[in-house]
Amino acid sequence: MAAAVAEVSRGLRALLVRRLVAPHQPYLGVDPQPLSSSASTEKPAKAEPPEGPDYSYESLQVTSVPGHILHVQLNRPEKRNAMNRAFWREMVECFNKIARDSSCRAVVISGAGKMFTSGIDLMDMASDIMQPHGEDVARISWHLRDLISRYQETFSVIEKCPKPVIAAVHGGCIGGGMDLITACDIRYCAQDAFFQVKEVDIGIAADVGTLQRLPRVIGSQSLVNELAFTARKMLADESLSSGLVSRVFPNKEALMEAAFSLAAEIASKSPVAVQGTKVNLVYSQSHSVPESLNFISSWNMSMLQTEDIIKSVQATMEKKELKSVPFANL
Repeated sequence: MAAAVAEVSRGLRALLVRRLVAPHQPYLGVDPQPLSSSASTEKPAKAEPPEGPDYSYESLQVTSVPGHILHVQLNRPEKRNAMNRAFWREMVECFNKIARDSSCRAVVISGAGKMFTSGIDLMDMASDIMQPHGEDVARISWHLRDLISRYQETFSVIEKCPKPVIAAVHGGCIGGGMDLITACDIRYCAQDAFFQVKEVDIGIAADVGTLQRLPRVIGSQSLVNELAFTARKMLADESLSSGLVSRVFPNKEALMEAAFSLAAEIASKSPVAVQGTKVNLVYSQSHSVPESLNFISSWNMSMLQTEDIIKSVQATMEKKELKSVPFANL
């Protein structure tokens, strides 16, 4: 048996070698020259305004971090990053641009100042909620439904964005902050973080994502119900044990360093592989296993033709890190 396994291994290796050095590759066109082994180990340089799309906003600050990473900050620290009208509009604009930005491969989202976010800005948004437009109940209801649908898109756009999004939470993450982070792909937090599904305390049911996404994030309907019915605070250690976050750090500085390190690791992989993985993970959340398998079969019948596979295999055979592979933007 061992001899048979070894023979199969040698055959596979030979096949890959022939593929790599073949003089003609109709759809791959990969240069079979050895890849450079000069992988950068330096920490990300100081963030700068990103090149390409215009990321200038009133409520957000978007900066570029070396290594195909964008840092999106909720940027109203004097208002505890409360979500005003501009925020609800600008998040959609920002993440739609990020989705189309071929130079971006990973995103870190955080809050400026002392906390992640205090949630909806009631002072700024009160008229939309308390004094909706319309001449009668039907028309008022129609207007409110449209308004709620647009607010839902503010966070759904994160889930729809094919670039992995990492939430880095420090201090409070309240109300709308829960809607935001549950739409993200990965969540880290600092030890001082706390989380609240706050809506029942202002007389409403959460309606822009938390009640739909939180149950599948933490996997305990009992705990979801407790948090949503009581608006109690969930502290960092409980958020880790429940699965809301995957890691906890002693302070914001350590949190941000880890978030950017993770983003850099993700961004070093093939963007075809990473973004295809996210698209299929999101699809599988709302479809059956057979439907999801059929979807990825259709997806990969074209994606398997990428040159990134040959580059990745070549790096592995040469015992080089993937960080040294010059994957094209997507």
